[in-house]
Amino acid sequence: MIKITINNEVNYHNYDYLEDVLKFGLNYLKITNVIFEITFCDNEFIKKINKEYRHIDKVTDVISFAFEDNGKLVYNNERLLGEIYISIPRMQEQALEYGHSEKRELSFLAVHGMLHLLGYDHIQKEDEKIMFNLQELILDGADIKK
Repeated sequence: MIKITINNEVNYHNYDYLEDVLKFGLNYLKITNVIFEITFCDNEFIKKINKEYRHIDKVTDVISFAFEDNGKLVYNNERLLGEIYISIPRMQEQALEYGHSEKRELSFLAVHGMLHLLGYDHIQKEDEKIMFNLQELILDGADIKK
């Protein structure tokens, strides 16, 4: 069982496709029995949590809070992975800046955040190569094109 909750309380566009992209990625990675949340927010909110939790006083595109950093959390035999916050205005700006569709940019950010929840990182060059390669494999496999 895979449970993904997408909080779209600020009524941004309909992003129903996103759950399918993320489930494809989890299936590709052979991961089951997980729960996580994605919350769409504005630049002001993501800047606030970026400052509070990362001590960086600027807008970012995506922030992940992995619950498993302190060991695996399990509820009803399902791993509680964590929470992802995505700034929709920042995503829209980046889509224009990079010449991507919004679908591609939002899918990229969501997959990126999900991989962080699963323990992937890009601090070291070799880890970055692994994580970014996985992102592209998942997006290509889910037929998300630039």
